[in-house]
Parts: sequence; structure tokens; C-alpha cells
Amino acid sequence: MTHAPHPLCSTSEHQLSRRQLLGSAAAGAGTGGLGGLLQPAVAEELKRDDKQVIFVWLDGGMSQLESWDPKPNTQFGGPFRAIPTSLPGVHIGELMPHTAKVLHHTSIVRSVHTQDNSHSAGVGRINRGDPKNRGVVYPYLGSAVAKLMGPTASGLPPYCWVKPYSGGFKTADAGFLGAKYGALAFGDGKPPNNLLLNKQITAEENTARNELRAAFSERFSQGRSKDWTDANSYVFDVADTLMKRMDLFDESKVSEQDRDRYGRHALGRHMLMARRLIEAGVRFVKVNSYHWDSHGDNFNACQSLIPQFDRPFAALLEDLNERGMLDNVLVIAMSEFGRTPKINSHVGRDHWPEAWSVAMGGAGIKRGHVIGRTNELGTFV
Repeated sequence: MTHAPHPLCSTSEHQLSRRQLLGSAAAGAGTGGLGGLLQPAVAEELKRDDKQVIFVWLDGGMSQLESWDPKPNTQFGGPFRAIPTSLPGVHIGELMPHTAKVLHHTSIVRSVHTQDNSHSAGVGRINRGDPKNRGVVYPYLGSAVAKLMGPTASGLPPYCWVKPYSGGFKTADAGFLGAKYGALAFGDGKPPNNLLLNKQITAEENTARNELRAAFSERFSQGRSKDWTDANSYVFDVADTLMKRMDLFDESKVSEQDRDRYGRHALGRHMLMARRLIEAGVRFVKVNSYHWDSHGDNFNACQSLIPQFDRPFAALLEDLNERGMLDNVLVIAMSEFGRTPKINSHVGRDHWPEAWSVAMGGAGIKRGHVIGRTNELGTFV
């Protein structure tokens, strides 16, 4: 499924960011790029600590002024109040009451400053560390983590993507690492199409088929790129593992309490699945939410979108903490940039990379901190 072009943001801009960079997730190192991550010493530390990541990507640009860095009763503050949180003296937007209660599990960076005012460049810089392809396509963070930390003990793919719309094996994120390190996407949290074995095929027949496939694959690999032939074999191995783990997609195994806690809407179900995948041993899970590009009717858009994020994000933090997993799992929520303090003629906020916010918690990050600040109007750091 393709996204309809936003009437207040150029069509070519959205085609590039959706088609080439669709739903890119990524990482806490976002604004600094991946250079440090790819150093051998960092790779060894990642392996030793066995950390995991849930990256919530709010595609299009979440408004920091209606969420993490409200400026009520100012020229550009908008109609919403700021509410107190579990951190004394720290307030966030009133559309996030659930997150306000668990904010002590996170830290907020209110001084993010980037350089890219377009979706295509912003997504590239945050996710890959570079908005341009300089002869080499850099990997997204999930792919880098998959490469550096290696296969999971469970046999599940190290890099999974829970998203609306279609799923499948997405190789574009892997960049120069090779297709094997792409993301396995679960469209609407469902398993890939045609995953289940035909009931008419016996276990013996399936074993014979796999042996025949392996023989043909060996012949096929001769004279061809090792990256692509490895990826081809890897997809079959992953499919075989997923056939044995269909419980991950069985919502009847999820308690009614968890469904209510995370919310029964799409983003709630997807964040809950992210927790289940992490619990099953996946190293990096990205979760996408779309339609945050509020050039028009920003306040009504936020009134719809932010509560859909607020409930499951708060539930995820609290749930991981209760399960004793938060010290090992890094949870990040961010976009490619923030939104302008100045309200435009369409009652919207435009792209603003000058001063915006990121929230993160877990995996050893010091909790309960607010890093940096913007000026009174929220225009600059």
C-alpha cells in the first residue's frame, strides 16, 4: 500500500521518504551517526552486554511542543496545557497523561539540533548517520546491530520491524552490509504470507524438499554474489524458525489485561508485539507510526495521534520494568525532526530541525533526567 501525498508537503518529498526510506527506524546514536557504533571495541561491548533495542519511529515529525517540551501560555504554545509528571518539576503535554506517570523510567533530550529540513535527508541522517549516498549506502542502526551482535540464540532474526500495511523481508536497510542484514517486517504484526507448511506435506517430505533446495542453492551460488546467496539461504532458515514460533503471532496467548494496558488500536498491538519479540530474543525491533506530518490542522492531529502513542509507550516502559527487562532493553521514541513553534496559515506546524526532543530509557541510561533546554518560545536550543 502506498501513502497518499500530503497536501501541504511536496509529493516528491514524500515519495522519496516513503518509498526509499519507508518506516526507517533507528537509534539513540541517531544525530551522531553510526561511525562510533561500527568500531570493533563498541561491537565487542554490545556482544558482551547483550543489549536489546525497541525503536519507536514516529514518521513525519512529532510536535515536541505538544509532547515533550510544551510552552503553554506563550506566543506559539498552542491550546494544550502542560501537566506534572513523576519527575518533580518536569512537565510534558497534557495529551500524554500515561507517560507522565512513568516518566521517571526515561530521560528526555530537549536540545536535539539537526540540519535537515526535508523528510528524505532527515530520515537518512537520523537512521544512517548520513543523508546522502556517497558512493556507499550506509546501513540503518537495526542492520548494524544485527551485523555486530550476530545471530540470536533462538534462531529468530536479530532485526524485526513491526509496521502497518505490508510485511516481508526488507533488504534496503542493510546498505553495504548486504541483504542478509535487512529487516524482517511483520505487516500489522502478522507473520509473512504463505509461512505455514501445507498440511498435505509430511515431515519426511519437507525434509527431502529442504535437502533438494539446499543442493540447488549450492549450485545457484556458484559465480554469484555471496551477500545475495547468503541472504537467500538465510530467508529459508528464518522461515523454518518462524514456522516453529507461530505462537508469537497468536493474539489468543496475550492476556486481556495486556491488551487493555497497551490499547487495542494498531500502535498498541504493535508495541505489545515488540515486547514479545524482545522477550523471545530478537535484538532490535522497530515499530512504526505514520501520519505525524502535521502541516495542517496540527492541534486536532495531535489530539488524535498523541494519545495513540501515549498509552502503549507508557505501558511498554512499565511492563519492561516489571519484568526486570528495562535495564537490558533500550527504548527510544523519535522522529526525523520536530515541528515549528510558529503556527502556519493552515493551523499547522512545519518541519523544524533546529530544536526538538527525543525520549529514551533503559539499557543503563540514567533515568529521570532532562537534558538540554530550548528558549521560552521553543524556537532554538
